[in-house]
Amino acid sequence: MCQMPREPEAFSEQVLRILKRLNPDGQADLAGPMDLLYNGRHLSLTNLYRMVCCDPERGVDIVDEFLDRMAEGDTIGSLSMPLELARPRIMPRIQPESIFDRLDRQQVAHIPFVNGTVIVFVIDMPRLTVSITTEQVLRWGITVEDLDLWSRENLHGYTPDLKVQLIEADDGGRAAVFSVQDGYDAARLLLGSLYERLAPELHGDFFVATPARDLFVALSASPDTFVDRLRKRATRDFRRLPYPITNDLFVVTRDGVAGTQAA
Repeated sequence: MCQMPREPEAFSEQVLRILKRLNPDGQADLAGPMDLLYNGRHLSLTNLYRMVCCDPERGVDIVDEFLDRMAEGDTIGSLSMPLELARPRIMPRIQPESIFDRLDRQQVAHIPFVNGTVIVFVIDMPRLTVSITTEQVLRWGITVEDLDLWSRENLHGYTPDLKVQLIEADDGGRAAVFSVQDGYDAARLLLGSLYERLAPELHGDFFVATPARDLFVALSASPDTFVDRLRKRATRDFRRLPYPITNDLFVVTRDGVAGTQAA
């Protein structure tokens, strides 16, 4: 079976070889550890590396698919989609503030959130998502507040029959898990109906862990041993899974979502 190298430097070099094979006309080179320079823009390979580490037997296939979708996203991203076509496809994603270590904050359509995160917006396509830039927002003549409103409405209707897995621990703690694996599990923290849906099961105000894009775990606020155990699990997942968000817990109350980072 095809596997990718485990060493980050060798992994990056192998990704570069695969990219040149798939796109021989593109300009590609390594700009640093886990940093690929492709057609003038930097691409961090960290998430791809973590994806492969989670399923090493499919390593080369994962890289092929990732790079193929990247090229497809570049093509679609260069097109100007009319707002009437894009609006029902606009979706939210929660990202760590650290994305601006490699992206220009002024070019990314976003709004501040809590726990050192921001909400960004994408156009959901059949095989990939395309990030929405501030340039696109200006071209459409709208605001990021419009994006926020529409994306939450679309998120609510994306999986109307969303199933929740409820788990009860021996120490009395309770957890509720969303696991659709559609790229929006963590973003479901933004659902307006979240408190009404989960508070009865979790005995009132509750915490939510979103260590990575495809993880959402709501947990009761007590007992402390239960909360500490799941907090440690969230930290481990934050360190190993692709598309990490935060290892801090969010607090969900009837009045909205707050962060625990400052506290």
